[in-house]
Amino acid sequence: LFPERIAYTVPYKLSDLEARLYKEVTEYVREEFNRADALENNKRAGTVGFALTILQRRLASSPEAIYQSLRRRRERLEKRLRELELLQRGAALAVTALAGPELDDDDLDDLDEAPENEVEVAEAEVLDQATAAATVTELKAEIATLARLEALAAEVRRSGQDTKWRELSHLLGEIFTPSGPGGRLAEPDSPYGAGPIPKPVPSRRQKLVLFTEHRDTLTYLERQIGSLLGRPQAVVLIHGGMGRAERRKAQESFLHDPEVQVLLATDAAGEGINLQRAHLMVNYDLPWNPNRLEQRFGRIHRIGQTEVCHLWNLVAEETREGDVYRRLLEKLEEARQALGGQVFDVLGKLQFEGRPLRDLLIEAIRYGDRPEVRARLTRAIEHGVDRPRLEGLIEELALAHDAMDSSRVARIREEMERAEARRLQPHYIESFFLEAFKRLGGTVRQREPRRYEITNVPATVRNRDRQIGAGEPVLSRYERIAFDKELIAPQGQPLAAFVCPGHPLLDAVLDLTLERHRDLLKRGTVLVDERDPGTSPRMLFILEHAIQDASLLPSGLPAARAAQAGDRRTISRRMLYVEMDAEGQTRHLQYAPYLDYRPLAAGEPAVADLLARPECAWIAGSAGVSPASIEQRAQGHAIAHVVPDHIAEVRGRRLAWIDKTRAAVQDRLTKEIAYWDHRAEELKLKEQAGRAGARLNSQEARRRADDLQARLQRRLAELDREAQISALPPVVLGGLVVVPLGLVAAMTGRPLAAPASAADTQASAARARAIVMEVERAMGFEPTDREFEKLGYDIESRVAAGPDKGRLRFIEVKGRVTGADTVTVTKNEILTSLNKPDDFILAMVEFLDSDKHRVHYLRRPFQREPDFGVTSVNYDFAELLARAGEPR
Repeated sequence: LFPERIAYTVPYKLSDLEARLYKEVTEYVREEFNRADALENNKRAGTVGFALTILQRRLASSPEAIYQSLRRRRERLEKRLRELELLQRGAALAVTALAGPELDDDDLDDLDEAPENEVEVAEAEVLDQATAAATVTELKAEIATLARLEALAAEVRRSGQDTKWRELSHLLGEIFTPSGPGGRLAEPDSPYGAGPIPKPVPSRRQKLVLFTEHRDTLTYLERQIGSLLGRPQAVVLIHGGMGRAERRKAQESFLHDPEVQVLLATDAAGEGINLQRAHLMVNYDLPWNPNRLEQRFGRIHRIGQTEVCHLWNLVAEETREGDVYRRLLEKLEEARQALGGQVFDVLGKLQFEGRPLRDLLIEAIRYGDRPEVRARLTRAIEHGVDRPRLEGLIEELALAHDAMDSSRVARIREEMERAEARRLQPHYIESFFLEAFKRLGGTVRQREPRRYEITNVPATVRNRDRQIGAGEPVLSRYERIAFDKELIAPQGQPLAAFVCPGHPLLDAVLDLTLERHRDLLKRGTVLVDERDPGTSPRMLFILEHAIQDASLLPSGLPAARAAQAGDRRTISRRMLYVEMDAEGQTRHLQYAPYLDYRPLAAGEPAVADLLARPECAWIAGSAGVSPASIEQRAQGHAIAHVVPDHIAEVRGRRLAWIDKTRAAVQDRLTKEIAYWDHRAEELKLKEQAGRAGARLNSQEARRRADDLQARLQRRLAELDREAQISALPPVVLGGLVVVPLGLVAAMTGRPLAAPASAADTQASAARARAIVMEVERAMGFEPTDREFEKLGYDIESRVAAGPDKGRLRFIEVKGRVTGADTVTVTKNEILTSLNKPDDFILAMVEFLDSDKHRVHYLRRPFQREPDFGVTSVNYDFAELLARAGEPR
């Protein structure tokens, strides 16, 4: 299901100037940690420690990030100093007189899993204010140190000595440029994960996801990469400060815009976003929480990914936290070689002798110069990712799945098989879309067989999507689109957007086309049924049936559409086909019966002449029956016999999903509400004891609990509205007259070809089906005659036992006498065979003399779709028999 995952470690060595900055900032961090430990306030010490870890991580991120962080911290502490001096000049005033934020262990745990924008605000507040200085004198000394470090960071920034960026630029050259700098990657000769899997082939068409932890670095890299590639528009961003619509637009541009090569992201893109258009990823910054690492890799390693996924981790050599992380990556690669890529699925569950990775990295920064500490950290890493532990975590993950009873599995399987047998072939969706899209002003060109590039999506199409769409947006261009799922991601070719029913681009084009040409459906037409030798015409009505829930439509929909739906959301829309004959007999026909009929040909009677025939008097209204009453009868049949099945199907599926969602929502939010209720009471007790928290107080915790409670009620109310399912009356969109070929022949004086014998009559067709059903029963299958429903096959036969129990066989039956020339097959029958090539059988009953017969089964009888205007195809009977075999 998933391709392999390979991770490489890219070590880089700091320049002398960078190494000096690293050493001095790390020394400042260590000293401040020691001063924080000396404080008689554990919460304040923890807060200062948190601020220092932020600073250390930004030091490892980029010269831009550490420079901006040092500058902001110095400026905020200077402002704080001025406020203190105004309160009491010259005295040894305790710095706590203007206490900054203070975080306890619970606050830090909350931040570890908080949304990125909330984390950014908290980090900025803590980094800029938390200090271990106990007096104004100590605060002045710290400010002086920060000014010195800021000047050094500015010097590094001005010098352009950014070895981390240099390694990334070499890597980008190797990824995007076939003639790019070779052999420049700072990797071992046999990089981790090299093995038998080759590195990706350089190509300008590849897509890369690059993660960083800090907004300053993100902005810096956007500028650097845009300049390197020579096209700023080649880079798109996703970060916590963007709204949902902005993120979705960036995601879709990255996936399908050929101009976009790089997605730069913070961990806002690390969860809930699918980026499988890319199979290449770089961790520019390594997170201190391994769960983030797992989430990042999961953005590209998803269902639909067809390429080997390559991940590069940039690690600074000769740095304390870098040494720890590099050892961790080495151990993970050893585990991957033994256990496969599944090791990347359990990174979030790793513990190191009961401690999180963050604690190990802090210990390395503070005490990493001591040999015994380095040995202890190495031992903790090795124990944390040893093979038995990883095997246990992988096994736990494999056992975490939902159960489903066998009868429900069987029902779902049958429904899926029937749906697949009835689906419209991609060939027809493709033909419609290309013609309709061009008529709407779109520009589309074929680049590979049946794969297309769209260079311009007209504004009218994009605007219609904004009105009716509820999912991903329609882009202004697409690098590739395809209509067959087998052509989405051919090896070595760009990923294509899969244009099928439900894709926003197809939906918008379809909606505009219907709006502009709906009157043609209402006007109707005349089609010929070549299989009917009679003279009695029929009416085929096309109706649309919609099912809605009580959810209101989003704003911006066309007024007519909103009024038609009663301002409620449509959750299912289905085309219905009701056929009626002169005696008033009505029946519901299944999928697209008109495909088996053809238009009137040149030399055949005109429409007016056909309708003037006495056989058509009931259609034209001259027999005392009004066209309106005929429409009403078709509607009544649909309401009585078709709509209930549609409602039952949608309601059963929808209510089961709603029940499952309601249970999950209640479980998750109730737990969160209980947690924040408890935190509010806990904080209230602390406040009453004079130990108020800085980042979070009882009122804020209570507000969060109340917000979650309100959110729970809103979501449950939404689900209640979604469960209020009701059906709209079916609407007649149009109709057509189905004229038998026999009537056309009678009017033109051309005789119909006489049947070879009674074997070609309807009675013999029924006899042939009965014979095949007996054959199926004798082989242990459970057949059902469904010829009357015109599904594209005659018999549906269920496997009754064995490993394929419940699987359906779709059988089309043809009965012919020995020596017959041809077999006629309709378009729907051919489409069904192509949709279910492994399960479709053409059963031919060869009638012999003296009422004897032979049964022949032919699998995969047809190789290609008929042309768009073709309604049936004649096949050589002898050739089909030669390819057929015994029933099995």
